[in-house]
Amino acid sequence: MYQWHFDIVWGYRWLFLAGTAVTIGLTIAIVILGMAVGLVAGIAQISRSPVLRWLSWAYIEMFRLTPLLVLLLWFYYALPIMTGIKLDALPAAIVTLSLYGGSFYAEVIRGGIVSIEPGQSEAGLALGMTPARVMRRIVLPQAIKRMIPPLMNQSIIQFKNTSLVSVLAVPDLLYQGQIVAMDTYRALETYTLIAVIYVVVLLPLTAIVKRAEKQLAQSN
Repeated sequence: MYQWHFDIVWGYRWLFLAGTAVTIGLTIAIVILGMAVGLVAGIAQISRSPVLRWLSWAYIEMFRLTPLLVLLLWFYYALPIMTGIKLDALPAAIVTLSLYGGSFYAEVIRGGIVSIEPGQSEAGLALGMTPARVMRRIVLPQAIKRMIPPLMNQSIIQFKNTSLVSVLAVPDLLYQGQIVAMDTYRALETYTLIAVIYVVVLLPLTAIVKRAEKQLAQSN
């Protein structure tokens, strides 16, 4: 029977803490940037301009249908060859994850906007408001309320997606765990501890999402 020795990996706790901090910081950055990209792409999806709609559709489908690991490797290795733009590991990870997450946020935002009754937009236009003001003052405030649960769910997925940046040697939680596992030869304890850390961080967020969904259902 396997003998567990968590005391060995406990000596590397500062590496785990440093990796967790990088993972959380990276998640915050890609969620903020991803939502900004998703907002632009989501609004472009319902634009009157066919060019904007097509560009938004092409971006969304390209990133949604391509595996994230492939995108990470492409931005880090292929982009410099094709364009001469060299990105370090961390910037490449942030750009890739933001664009990847933005494609999913865009669909959430588009769905939230189109769920608002058209009559409200028509009423705003009839009062002399511009389409941009109608979107900003009438549609988005109501749509955001409906978007919150799916946006938070997607953000949780983004947190888990950060584990893939270890392939670029970004010192996130998984990368630090790999160092510990190679140094101690205690892979089971190391990856078990990593799994526990992910659960501890994400459990409160999932509880918040469920509470938000419940409150939204009650308000509706």
